[in-house]
Amino acid sequence: MSNVPANLKYAASHEWMLLNADGSVTVGITDHAQEALGDLVFVELPEVGAHFDAEKEIAVVESVKAAADVYAPIAGTVTEVNQAAADAPESVNQDAYSAWLFKMTPDNVADLDKMLDAAAYQGLADAA
Repeated sequence: MSNVPANLKYAASHEWMLLNADGSVTVGITDHAQEALGDLVFVELPEVGAHFDAEKEIAVVESVKAAADVYAPIAGTVTEVNQAAADAPESVNQDAYSAWLFKMTPDNVADLDKMLDAAAYQGLADAA
């Protein structure tokens, strides 16, 4: 069973989001996603300053089994990337919630309210 922290929001496409005190949102892939992919060998991060619409491809993670697109869960501008995750993709396998991929400033922070809570995401992950 995957780890699904209660303090995060989730997208059906298996990204997690954390609203930070400064209004930015930290984004990564869920524990369920990294388990399904297997050992990650490559992480491609977005460019800082780039704007993405919700549900558009923003990053790529590759494992020995498959490559998977990571989608922007909400619309916003990338403000920071976690180069450590790109340098050591296995860190995402070790702790998907510490090895975030990028931070963004949301166009509308209220969009987070439309995301899944932990219980709803757990139900989705269990059904997969």
